[in-house]
This record gives sequence, structure tokens and C-alpha cells, in this order.
Amino acid sequence: KSGLDPGGAWHAWGMACLKAGNLASAREKFIRCLKPPMDLNQLNNGSRLVQDVIQYLESTVKPVLITDDDYFATLRELEATLRTRSLSLEMMCEGKIQHNSYYQECLFYLHSYGTNLAIISFYMRHDCMREALLHLLNKESPSEVFIEGIFIPSYKSGKLHMLENLLETIDPGLESWGVYLIAACKYLQRKNYYHILYELQQFMKDHVRAAMTCIRFFTHGAKSYTELGGKQAWLLKIKDHLKVYLQEVSRSSGRKKMACTFRKKMSATDVSRHINTVDLQMEVTKFLHQCESSGASQVTDSSLPTLFGNNNMKMDVACKVILEGKNIEEGFGIAFRVLQDFQLEATEVYSKVAKQLVKQQKYSEIQQLLKCVNESGVAAKNDGDNIILNCLNEFKNIPAEDLDNLIQDMDSDENKIQAYMLCNKLRSAYLVSVRQEKGRAVQLVQHVRQLAESSGDDVVKAICAQWL
Repeated sequence: KSGLDPGGAWHAWGMACLKAGNLASAREKFIRCLKPPMDLNQLNNGSRLVQDVIQYLESTVKPVLITDDDYFATLRELEATLRTRSLSLEMMCEGKIQHNSYYQECLFYLHSYGTNLAIISFYMRHDCMREALLHLLNKESPSEVFIEGIFIPSYKSGKLHMLENLLETIDPGLESWGVYLIAACKYLQRKNYYHILYELQQFMKDHVRAAMTCIRFFTHGAKSYTELGGKQAWLLKIKDHLKVYLQEVSRSSGRKKMACTFRKKMSATDVSRHINTVDLQMEVTKFLHQCESSGASQVTDSSLPTLFGNNNMKMDVACKVILEGKNIEEGFGIAFRVLQDFQLEATEVYSKVAKQLVKQQKYSEIQQLLKCVNESGVAAKNDGDNIILNCLNEFKNIPAEDLDNLIQDMDSDENKIQAYMLCNKLRSAYLVSVRQEKGRAVQLVQHVRQLAESSGDDVVKAICAQWL
């Protein structure tokens, strides 16, 4: 008569029937106020009304008729309490819950009015993980339902191994679970749960991704190569994963290819290249670890370069190896292999090293660097000269004697003249210029005279004018 929504009254009536133990009558009342969700895959447990019903049914102690014998009545009450308070106690050896009216009633309401997540969560609460997984597969629920309903509860309660065993039992090839497993890996990565991620990747036999996680374990948080020296076991694990992957690829290439969708693939060439990178990183780690232990190294606060980074980081590794040995020659061989293996711009690396040596005022070591570069067998004709010119562009304050020694080591007269001009040694520039072929000599001397004029060097200006 008042036009109010009768849903609340039907719900209250249904709850009263439940509490009275009249399950059939409760169903009739709830059918008038409970509705199935619009989207079965929404990430919640359905309406509050349905949750109230399930909550009550799960917590209910089934009433027992008291007999004349109080002693036995008390025992029966205790047995009923234990049986119904926690439905998970009613497990048979196969892991199936025995037919219990309250359990069946929960399933009726969940299947009629609940979301897939609510059904799966109910199974998980009562240790029916297999049923939860089969429901997920049958309904083709999205990966978010797997993460929220099954995966998170499993690892939080220490049942990850049980989950893995069931996944394998249901589908030994794990193909049915591919989408869900990849989603779980992404979730763990977002949360920075790398140890659980690594365990899951090993279970998935996803060796390439497992190797990538090992790289993260090796590099993350290390501030020195002494620290990395203590983490070399991870490098061996990376190699193991890649070698196993190579074996599996070679085995499967002979057979008909199986459609494996979720494990990361990589060509055999790329895998071999990564194994070489790991070998080289081991060599770099041992060398720099020794350098730091002997006190030869300068430990920096900046991020530690490894060969697992981009090309700029690899070039930083090459520079570090050359600079931190007892002398330039000691680390040059390893650095040269880094440059060759990754096809890096060698002159740029050598120039960076030379600039660092100028900063440290180790001028004789620059000459040693040039000697190593020339003896490497792959240096272009002007590489040594360009290294010195790059240094002089930035550093004008090199002591005169060291400066002369460096310029004298240059191969090309043109480059020597350019170097003398850069350092404002105009008399030396003039002396080399006049030794050139006549036409070129005139151009060079005119250039020297212009520089002398603009810098106010009247003596060199007069010499140039007289020669011209």
C-alpha cells in the first residue's frame, strides 16, 4: 500500500527461514529479492545480500536433537559443531567435501546469484583448490579472477606448491594455464616479488624469462664489484637456464613443433650470444673484484655498469676495466673483447679513458693507451691522433713537457699542427707547417699568422709574414 520496495522484507524473511533451519522455504523467499550479477567476471563477491546469506550458512552450527542421555548429547553437539563450523574439516581422502546440506546450499546461492570470483573464493576457503581451478577453466574467466581468487590466496597461505601441482595434474603441458601464469608473473613483477616470480618461472619451465630474473638478482642494488663478486652464482644460473633452453630447442626442432604460446622464445643464435655475454661478465666481475680488493679501484656512487645494460653502459664497463687495472695494459685485453663482441664505438671509449687519465694527471698512461690501441690491429690510421685531439679540446692545462710528448706521438703532421693551434703553441705550429708541401704550407702559415694576430703574438706574426 505504501509503495515501498519489498526486497528488504523478503530478504529478512529468507534470513529468518535460514536461521530456523528451513532451507527450502528460504530459497522461495530469496528468489524474490536476489538477482544474478550483470557481469559474472566482475572483481567482487556479488551483492551484499548474497554475501550475508553465504556468511550465515558458513558460520552456522547445524542444530542437533538432544537425547535423554546428556553425556552423549554433549558429544553429538561437539561433533556437529566441528562438522559444520568449518566445512573444510569434512574432507574425504580425494579432497572432495562430503554432501553437507549447508555446503550445498552455499553452492546453490553462489551459482544462482554470485560472481565467478565469489564461487572460486568459496572453494578456496574450504580447501577445494581443484574445484576452484576447474570452475575458472570451465567459465573461461579472465586472468584477474585467477589472480584475486586463486593465486594471491595460494602464495599468501604458503600453498604455491600445491597450486603448481594441481595445475600440472589438470594439464601436464600447462597450455590451458598459459594466460593465467603470464598474468601471475606480471603481477609479481609489479609487486617486486622477484623470488616468488623466479620460483614460478622455473615451474613454468620458462627458462629465458627465468634467466632474465637471475640477471636482476645479480645486478640489483649492487654498489661495487666486490658485491657483484659475491653474487656470481646468479651468473652460473643464467647460463644453466640458457643451456637448458638450447637443449629443449634442439630436441623439439627434430619433432613436430608444439604450439607453446606462453614461454618466451629466442633464436639459438641470440641465446648463444647471451651465454657469451655472461661469460664475459664473469671475467669482468673477477677482474674488477680483484682491482677493488687490491685498492686500485675508485668506487663511485653512480650506478654500477654491467654488460646487461644498454650500449652506453657497456662502454662504461670497457672504460672501467681499462682505468682500474694496475696499468692500462692489464685491463685492455678484456675491454677490447667487450668492444669487439658488442661492436661498440672504440674511439669514443678510448677518448673517454684518455680524458679520465688527463683528469688524474696520468699523462704517461695516455701514451701506454695509444700503444695498446695501435697494437690491437683494428685501429684506423688516425685513431690515436683523434684520441689526443679529443683530450686537448677539453683540457688546455696539460704541463708543457707532457703536452709536447703527447703531440710528438701523433702520426699526422696536419693533426700535430691542429693540436699546437688548439693549445696556442703557435711557434711549434709554424715550424711543422713550413715542412709541408709548398701550396699547403702557405695555407697553414697564413692560418697561423691570423691566430697570432688575434692573440697578439707579434713575434710569430712577424716570422709568418717574413716566410710568406
